[in-house]
Amino acid sequence: MNDRAPAKNVLFPRLRRQLRARILRYHLYTAVLRAVLPCTHEKMTIFSGARWNMSSDSPPTLAEKFSGALQYIYPKRALSALMFAACRIRFEPWKNWQIRWFIRRYGIDMNEALEPDPLAYREFNTFFIRPLRPEVRPIDGRADTVAAPADGHILEFGDIHDGQFLQVKGHHLSVELLLGGPSQWSAPFINGQFVTVYLSPRDYHRVHMPLGGELKAMAYIPGELFSVSVACTKTISGLFTRNERAVSFFDTAIGPMAVVLVGAVFVGSIETLWAGMVHGRRDEVSWWQYSSGHAITIAKGLEMGRFNMGSTAIAVFPEDTIEWSTHLRPGQAVRMGETLGCFCKPWC
Repeated sequence: MNDRAPAKNVLFPRLRRQLRARILRYHLYTAVLRAVLPCTHEKMTIFSGARWNMSSDSPPTLAEKFSGALQYIYPKRALSALMFAACRIRFEPWKNWQIRWFIRRYGIDMNEALEPDPLAYREFNTFFIRPLRPEVRPIDGRADTVAAPADGHILEFGDIHDGQFLQVKGHHLSVELLLGGPSQWSAPFINGQFVTVYLSPRDYHRVHMPLGGELKAMAYIPGELFSVSVACTKTISGLFTRNERAVSFFDTAIGPMAVVLVGAVFVGSIETLWAGMVHGRRDEVSWWQYSSGHAITIAKGLEMGRFNMGSTAIAVFPEDTIEWSTHLRPGQAVRMGETLGCFCKPWC
């Protein structure tokens, strides 16, 4: 008995410390998510009647300016790391509470999901990036049209002039900076065309191909993690060229096409179909090129990437290749697969 006493005395305090640490982490995640997640997602909601004005033509309100200013104070990477961990906890009471709260808060229609039972998901992140039933997002199958790459709202669309295009009214971006700097990959888009889709928390968070194409290259561009809410796009200059992002370059029927997945605060990671979670150096642009001998071809409407929290997708096309649909407007809600435009002559 005396020989076992020291082991018992050592073991029980160790177990108690481990249990206390687990309980502390659980309550910490709960407190942060209750305080931060609801108010952040409230800020990012952009539907009619919501707190933020979706129109990119309207000047920023005082509340939007305040929201943008706060982005310079937030410990964005620490909060994103915490969110990454919190959304992957598989403790059932915790993940079930997260999922139920989210469905209730954002009116998620689980009948669209491939797995309609919200409690069947092993963690919140798996629920967040849930696949949908194919019939609820029909793809415009015509060969001469461009499909919306994601659910969301159109922030801006149109032409690129001398390498500059609109973030929102009053804020211009460099397409070269967006795509990783001057290179053979960005050169075809200097006077090209673009469309930007913002994904709010309630949207489907997988990104699909607006056109079918063969993957030629991918770049990971390190940067900031500013929120991409409408308030921040109106108040933070060069937002999409300052945030970290993954850029994929394709060869399509109308020439080169780039699809940009822009990271943001709370975006735990960006994934692509071929590379999984995209990582790279923090101090320089990382490039990958794909040879024809190992061609990766993805058809129009098929998934090419996903956000593990909400963000923004930008599709970039060559000059004079797309004739945008007449009904398309900044602020307009779109669903993945909807027609955004058709090919200009001689492409059509």
